[in-house]
Amino acid sequence: MSSSATPGEHHAGTHAVIPNQKNEAILIGMRDGVTGQFRVVPREQAVVSVFDSNFLIGDGIWEGIRAKRGKVQFASAHLNRLFQAAKAMHMDLGLSKSQLLGLIHDTLDANAMGDEEHVHMRLVVSRGLKSTPYQSPSVNIGLPLIVIIPEVKATDPATHSRGLRLGTTWVRRGSPDVKDEQWNHISKATDVQACVHAGVMGVDEALMLDQRGFVKTCNSVNFFIVRGSEVWTATKDNQMQGVTRQKTIDVCRAHGIVVRELDFALTEVYGADEAFCTGTFPSQIHVVQIDGRVIGDGQRGPVTEKIAQLYAEMVKADVGRSREEIVAEVEAPRDLSFLNGI
Repeated sequence: MSSSATPGEHHAGTHAVIPNQKNEAILIGMRDGVTGQFRVVPREQAVVSVFDSNFLIGDGIWEGIRAKRGKVQFASAHLNRLFQAAKAMHMDLGLSKSQLLGLIHDTLDANAMGDEEHVHMRLVVSRGLKSTPYQSPSVNIGLPLIVIIPEVKATDPATHSRGLRLGTTWVRRGSPDVKDEQWNHISKATDVQACVHAGVMGVDEALMLDQRGFVKTCNSVNFFIVRGSEVWTATKDNQMQGVTRQKTIDVCRAHGIVVRELDFALTEVYGADEAFCTGTFPSQIHVVQIDGRVIGDGQRGPVTEKIAQLYAEMVKADVGRSREEIVAEVEAPRDLSFLNGI
C-alpha cells in the first residue's frame, strides 16, 4: 500500500530533532532482573531476550525524561509517576526511587553528558524474563528489567517556529476500566493507531476525543487551548498524566493565569484564540491549524509565549540545583506540615 507522505516526512512535528552523531556511540544502562547486575553497555550490545515480558506481551512501563548538564529534570515527578504505575500493575521494581535515580546518574556519567544541555532519556521497565511465553507473572523469573537510553536531542527550532497542524482521529481514549490511560504503558496500540491516522491525514499529531466526544489529548502530547484570558485543558481522566502538562498548570496558577480543567467540544477548540501542546520533549509548542481551521491568527499567541517563558524559568530553577538536592527531594517523606494548622 502506498502513501502520499515520504518516510519521516510527517509527525516529526512534536518530536523533530537536530540529528547528533554522538547518539551512534551511546552507552545504555541495563539492570538485569535475574542477576540484579547493573551494566552500562554500547548500544549494539544492549539486547534483551525473546522471553522478555515487553517483547512477548508488552508488559511494562516507561518514562521520557530530560536531563540538563547531568541533572534530571523534574526527577521527583517522573519517578513518582513511574512507581505509581508499577504499583498499579503489581510490579515490584526491587529498588527505591533514589536508587533508580542513581542508576540514571551512572548512565549519564558513563556517557560524559555532564555538559550536555539537551539530553532526552527513555527509561523502560519490563516485568522481566519469562520461563515460557505466557501472560501470567507467575512464570516470570526474578525482578523487572530496567533499561536507560540517553540521547543528545535538541528540539528542531523550525518546528517551534512553524507550529503544529492537528487532525481529529476516529481513535478514542479508553476508560480506566479498559486500560487506564494514567499508566505510561508499553502497550501504546491506541496511540500508535491515532499516530498512523495522523499520517493518513497528513498532519503532525492526532487530536483524540474521549468516549463521550469531548476533546481529550493528542497521541503523544497533551493539549491546551486559550480562550480570552483563560487557559483550558481537558480533565485528567482518559489521558496520560503528563508531567509537563501538570507543570504547565502549576506555573500558570503560580503567576495568576487562570487554568480550567474541564470538558470542552471541538466547536470551542475551533473558536479558540490560541492552542498549544505540551510534552517532556517539546515543552510547549503552538498549534496553528486543527481539522483545516486556522486557530486564532495562525501564529504563536502571546499567552502561549508567556507560558513557555515561565516554564523555561521553572526548568532552569529545577536543574540549577545540585544532584544532592534533587536526590533529597526524591527521598523526602510526605509533607504533613498542613496538619499543624488544624
